[in-house]
Amino acid sequence: MVEAMQDAGVVVTGAGGGIGAALARRFAGAGARVVVNDLDGQKAKAVAEEIGGIAVPGDASAIVEDARDALGGTVDIYCANAGVAFADGDLAGPLDAKSWALTWDVNVMAHVRAAHALLPHWLERGSGRFVATVSAAGLLSMVGAPSYTVTKHGAYAFAEWLSLTYRHRGLKVHAICPEGVRTDMLAASGSAGEVMLAPTAIEPADVADALFRGIAEDRFLILPHPETADRFRGRGADPERWVAGMNQIQQKVEEVS
Repeated sequence: MVEAMQDAGVVVTGAGGGIGAALARRFAGAGARVVVNDLDGQKAKAVAEEIGGIAVPGDASAIVEDARDALGGTVDIYCANAGVAFADGDLAGPLDAKSWALTWDVNVMAHVRAAHALLPHWLERGSGRFVATVSAAGLLSMVGAPSYTVTKHGAYAFAEWLSLTYRHRGLKVHAICPEGVRTDMLAASGSAGEVMLAPTAIEPADVADALFRGIAEDRFLILPHPETADRFRGRGADPERWVAGMNQIQQKVEEVS
């Protein structure tokens, strides 16, 4: 598996820290040539210098051509990792339409635009790999964060659609769906994150390791927290019980807020 990564051209968005930086380090350690993307140019540069990669700062969905040029004309693996989250759970108050629009744009449409730019070349040559950092919120739900929950469901659906549509033409797709990960996003998630995610949170490097295991096993769905599979099955088997249980968590979050 490591040999297959040697000299591969890899792009990781949102790689200035957290999961993205861990993915960039893991790919570089396997011998890949890595483009490190982040809106924060200084963070992108710092990670790129650390791993011997190439910093390409900017909007995650608008850097495909620059990344391709930086890699000498070919992107082999694209990690759509950049994401945003807002604690916007009180819809009884004012609606923050700008936050909803931004969340939709970054968490879903950036994936769509990147795939649109990459697919013609990948389909022509018969190979390519698209990695979507989705979150378990895309399979389950996240109390206190409706825009994050809805858009992560969208990100998962898009990754699934890519796989079912193009896998026979050489496209490999992986959807990474971790629960709590010790990142700045978790730190900013407030009481909901403390109740739901913090107790079982893992390190960003654990997510990267899970992805590499999934690539080696040619798996679409990557679950860094194995228990997510049981929760996903439970949600599908008994939706009424699932919603009632999540409402209990919502009440617990309100108690500690």
